[in-house]
Amino acid sequence: MSTRLISLGRVALVFPGQGSQRPGMARDFCEQFAVARLVFDEASDALAIDMRALCFEDDARLNLTEFTQPAILTAEMAMWRALVTDFGLAAANYGGHSLGEYSALCAAGVIPLADAVRIVRRRGALMQEAVPVGAGAMSAVIASGIAARDFATDLAGLEVDVANRNSRDQVVLSGTAPAVAAAGERIRSSLATSASPEIVPLNVSAPFHSRLMAGIEEEFRGVLMDAAPRFRPEHAGAVTSNFLGGFHRPTLESLVDALTRQISGSVDWMGNMATLMAVADRILEIGPNRPLRGFFKAEGRDITSIISVKTAVALMTAEKERAA
Repeated sequence: MSTRLISLGRVALVFPGQGSQRPGMARDFCEQFAVARLVFDEASDALAIDMRALCFEDDARLNLTEFTQPAILTAEMAMWRALVTDFGLAAANYGGHSLGEYSALCAAGVIPLADAVRIVRRRGALMQEAVPVGAGAMSAVIASGIAARDFATDLAGLEVDVANRNSRDQVVLSGTAPAVAAAGERIRSSLATSASPEIVPLNVSAPFHSRLMAGIEEEFRGVLMDAAPRFRPEHAGAVTSNFLGGFHRPTLESLVDALTRQISGSVDWMGNMATLMAVADRILEIGPNRPLRGFFKAEGRDITSIISVKTAVALMTAEKERAA
């Protein structure tokens, strides 16, 4: 590329997680950039899976959690490496939503790519094994200011937790399928005299970030510890932690603990956004889709989403014109 992204100021990168997958993701980056192809080669070797076939073709495995998670991470890292190498993108801070936290840690140099794809594949498999398909559910609750609500009464006696606080106007509930449905009805009824909430069932195969995932945490901690000798936790302080809300602490013990507890803990994405907005001049979303853009917009911050080579070139062109 003849023009490089040199005028963005202090940049934070954010990566979306599960649900952002789509067939063909990162194909255009692979077609145009050698470094993107190398990412797919490395991930394929690490997993003994043809990651190009998984990500580019109409492969049913793309929506199975065990495969979805490494597929998204591979696509995001292919896009990111091309943006760094061929567009000159540089960032100071990183964040990721749920699975996207692993892309952020990989981009920041904390977890090597080969380890990251193996870790998230096992993470996905454990999550799916924890609860039979159909037994769990997740629903987004969308209403003005809903994140400030105390859900204790709504969730009392139900196997349901607040899985995500995505923005001031959206939270996600997770738990057993009947309990999530009951919680939604309680919330809808209690808010009937004010702004009626929109309750949207999510197309997921397990109740992520709920107490129903707690049983797999110790086994997953072991997965992390097996790879830990190759981690560089001293770089983790540049990456936000879903579990902590703010930046990771740059120690191995804290890093492993936060990632382990993220499994059943709530994703404090509002905290992550506030932390990144406080330090970044520009925030770029890199991934197959742009779900995080709306969350930042609800917090009063516009961000730029890069979901294709075309959108990357558009950003580069806009920066060239702005700098002229």
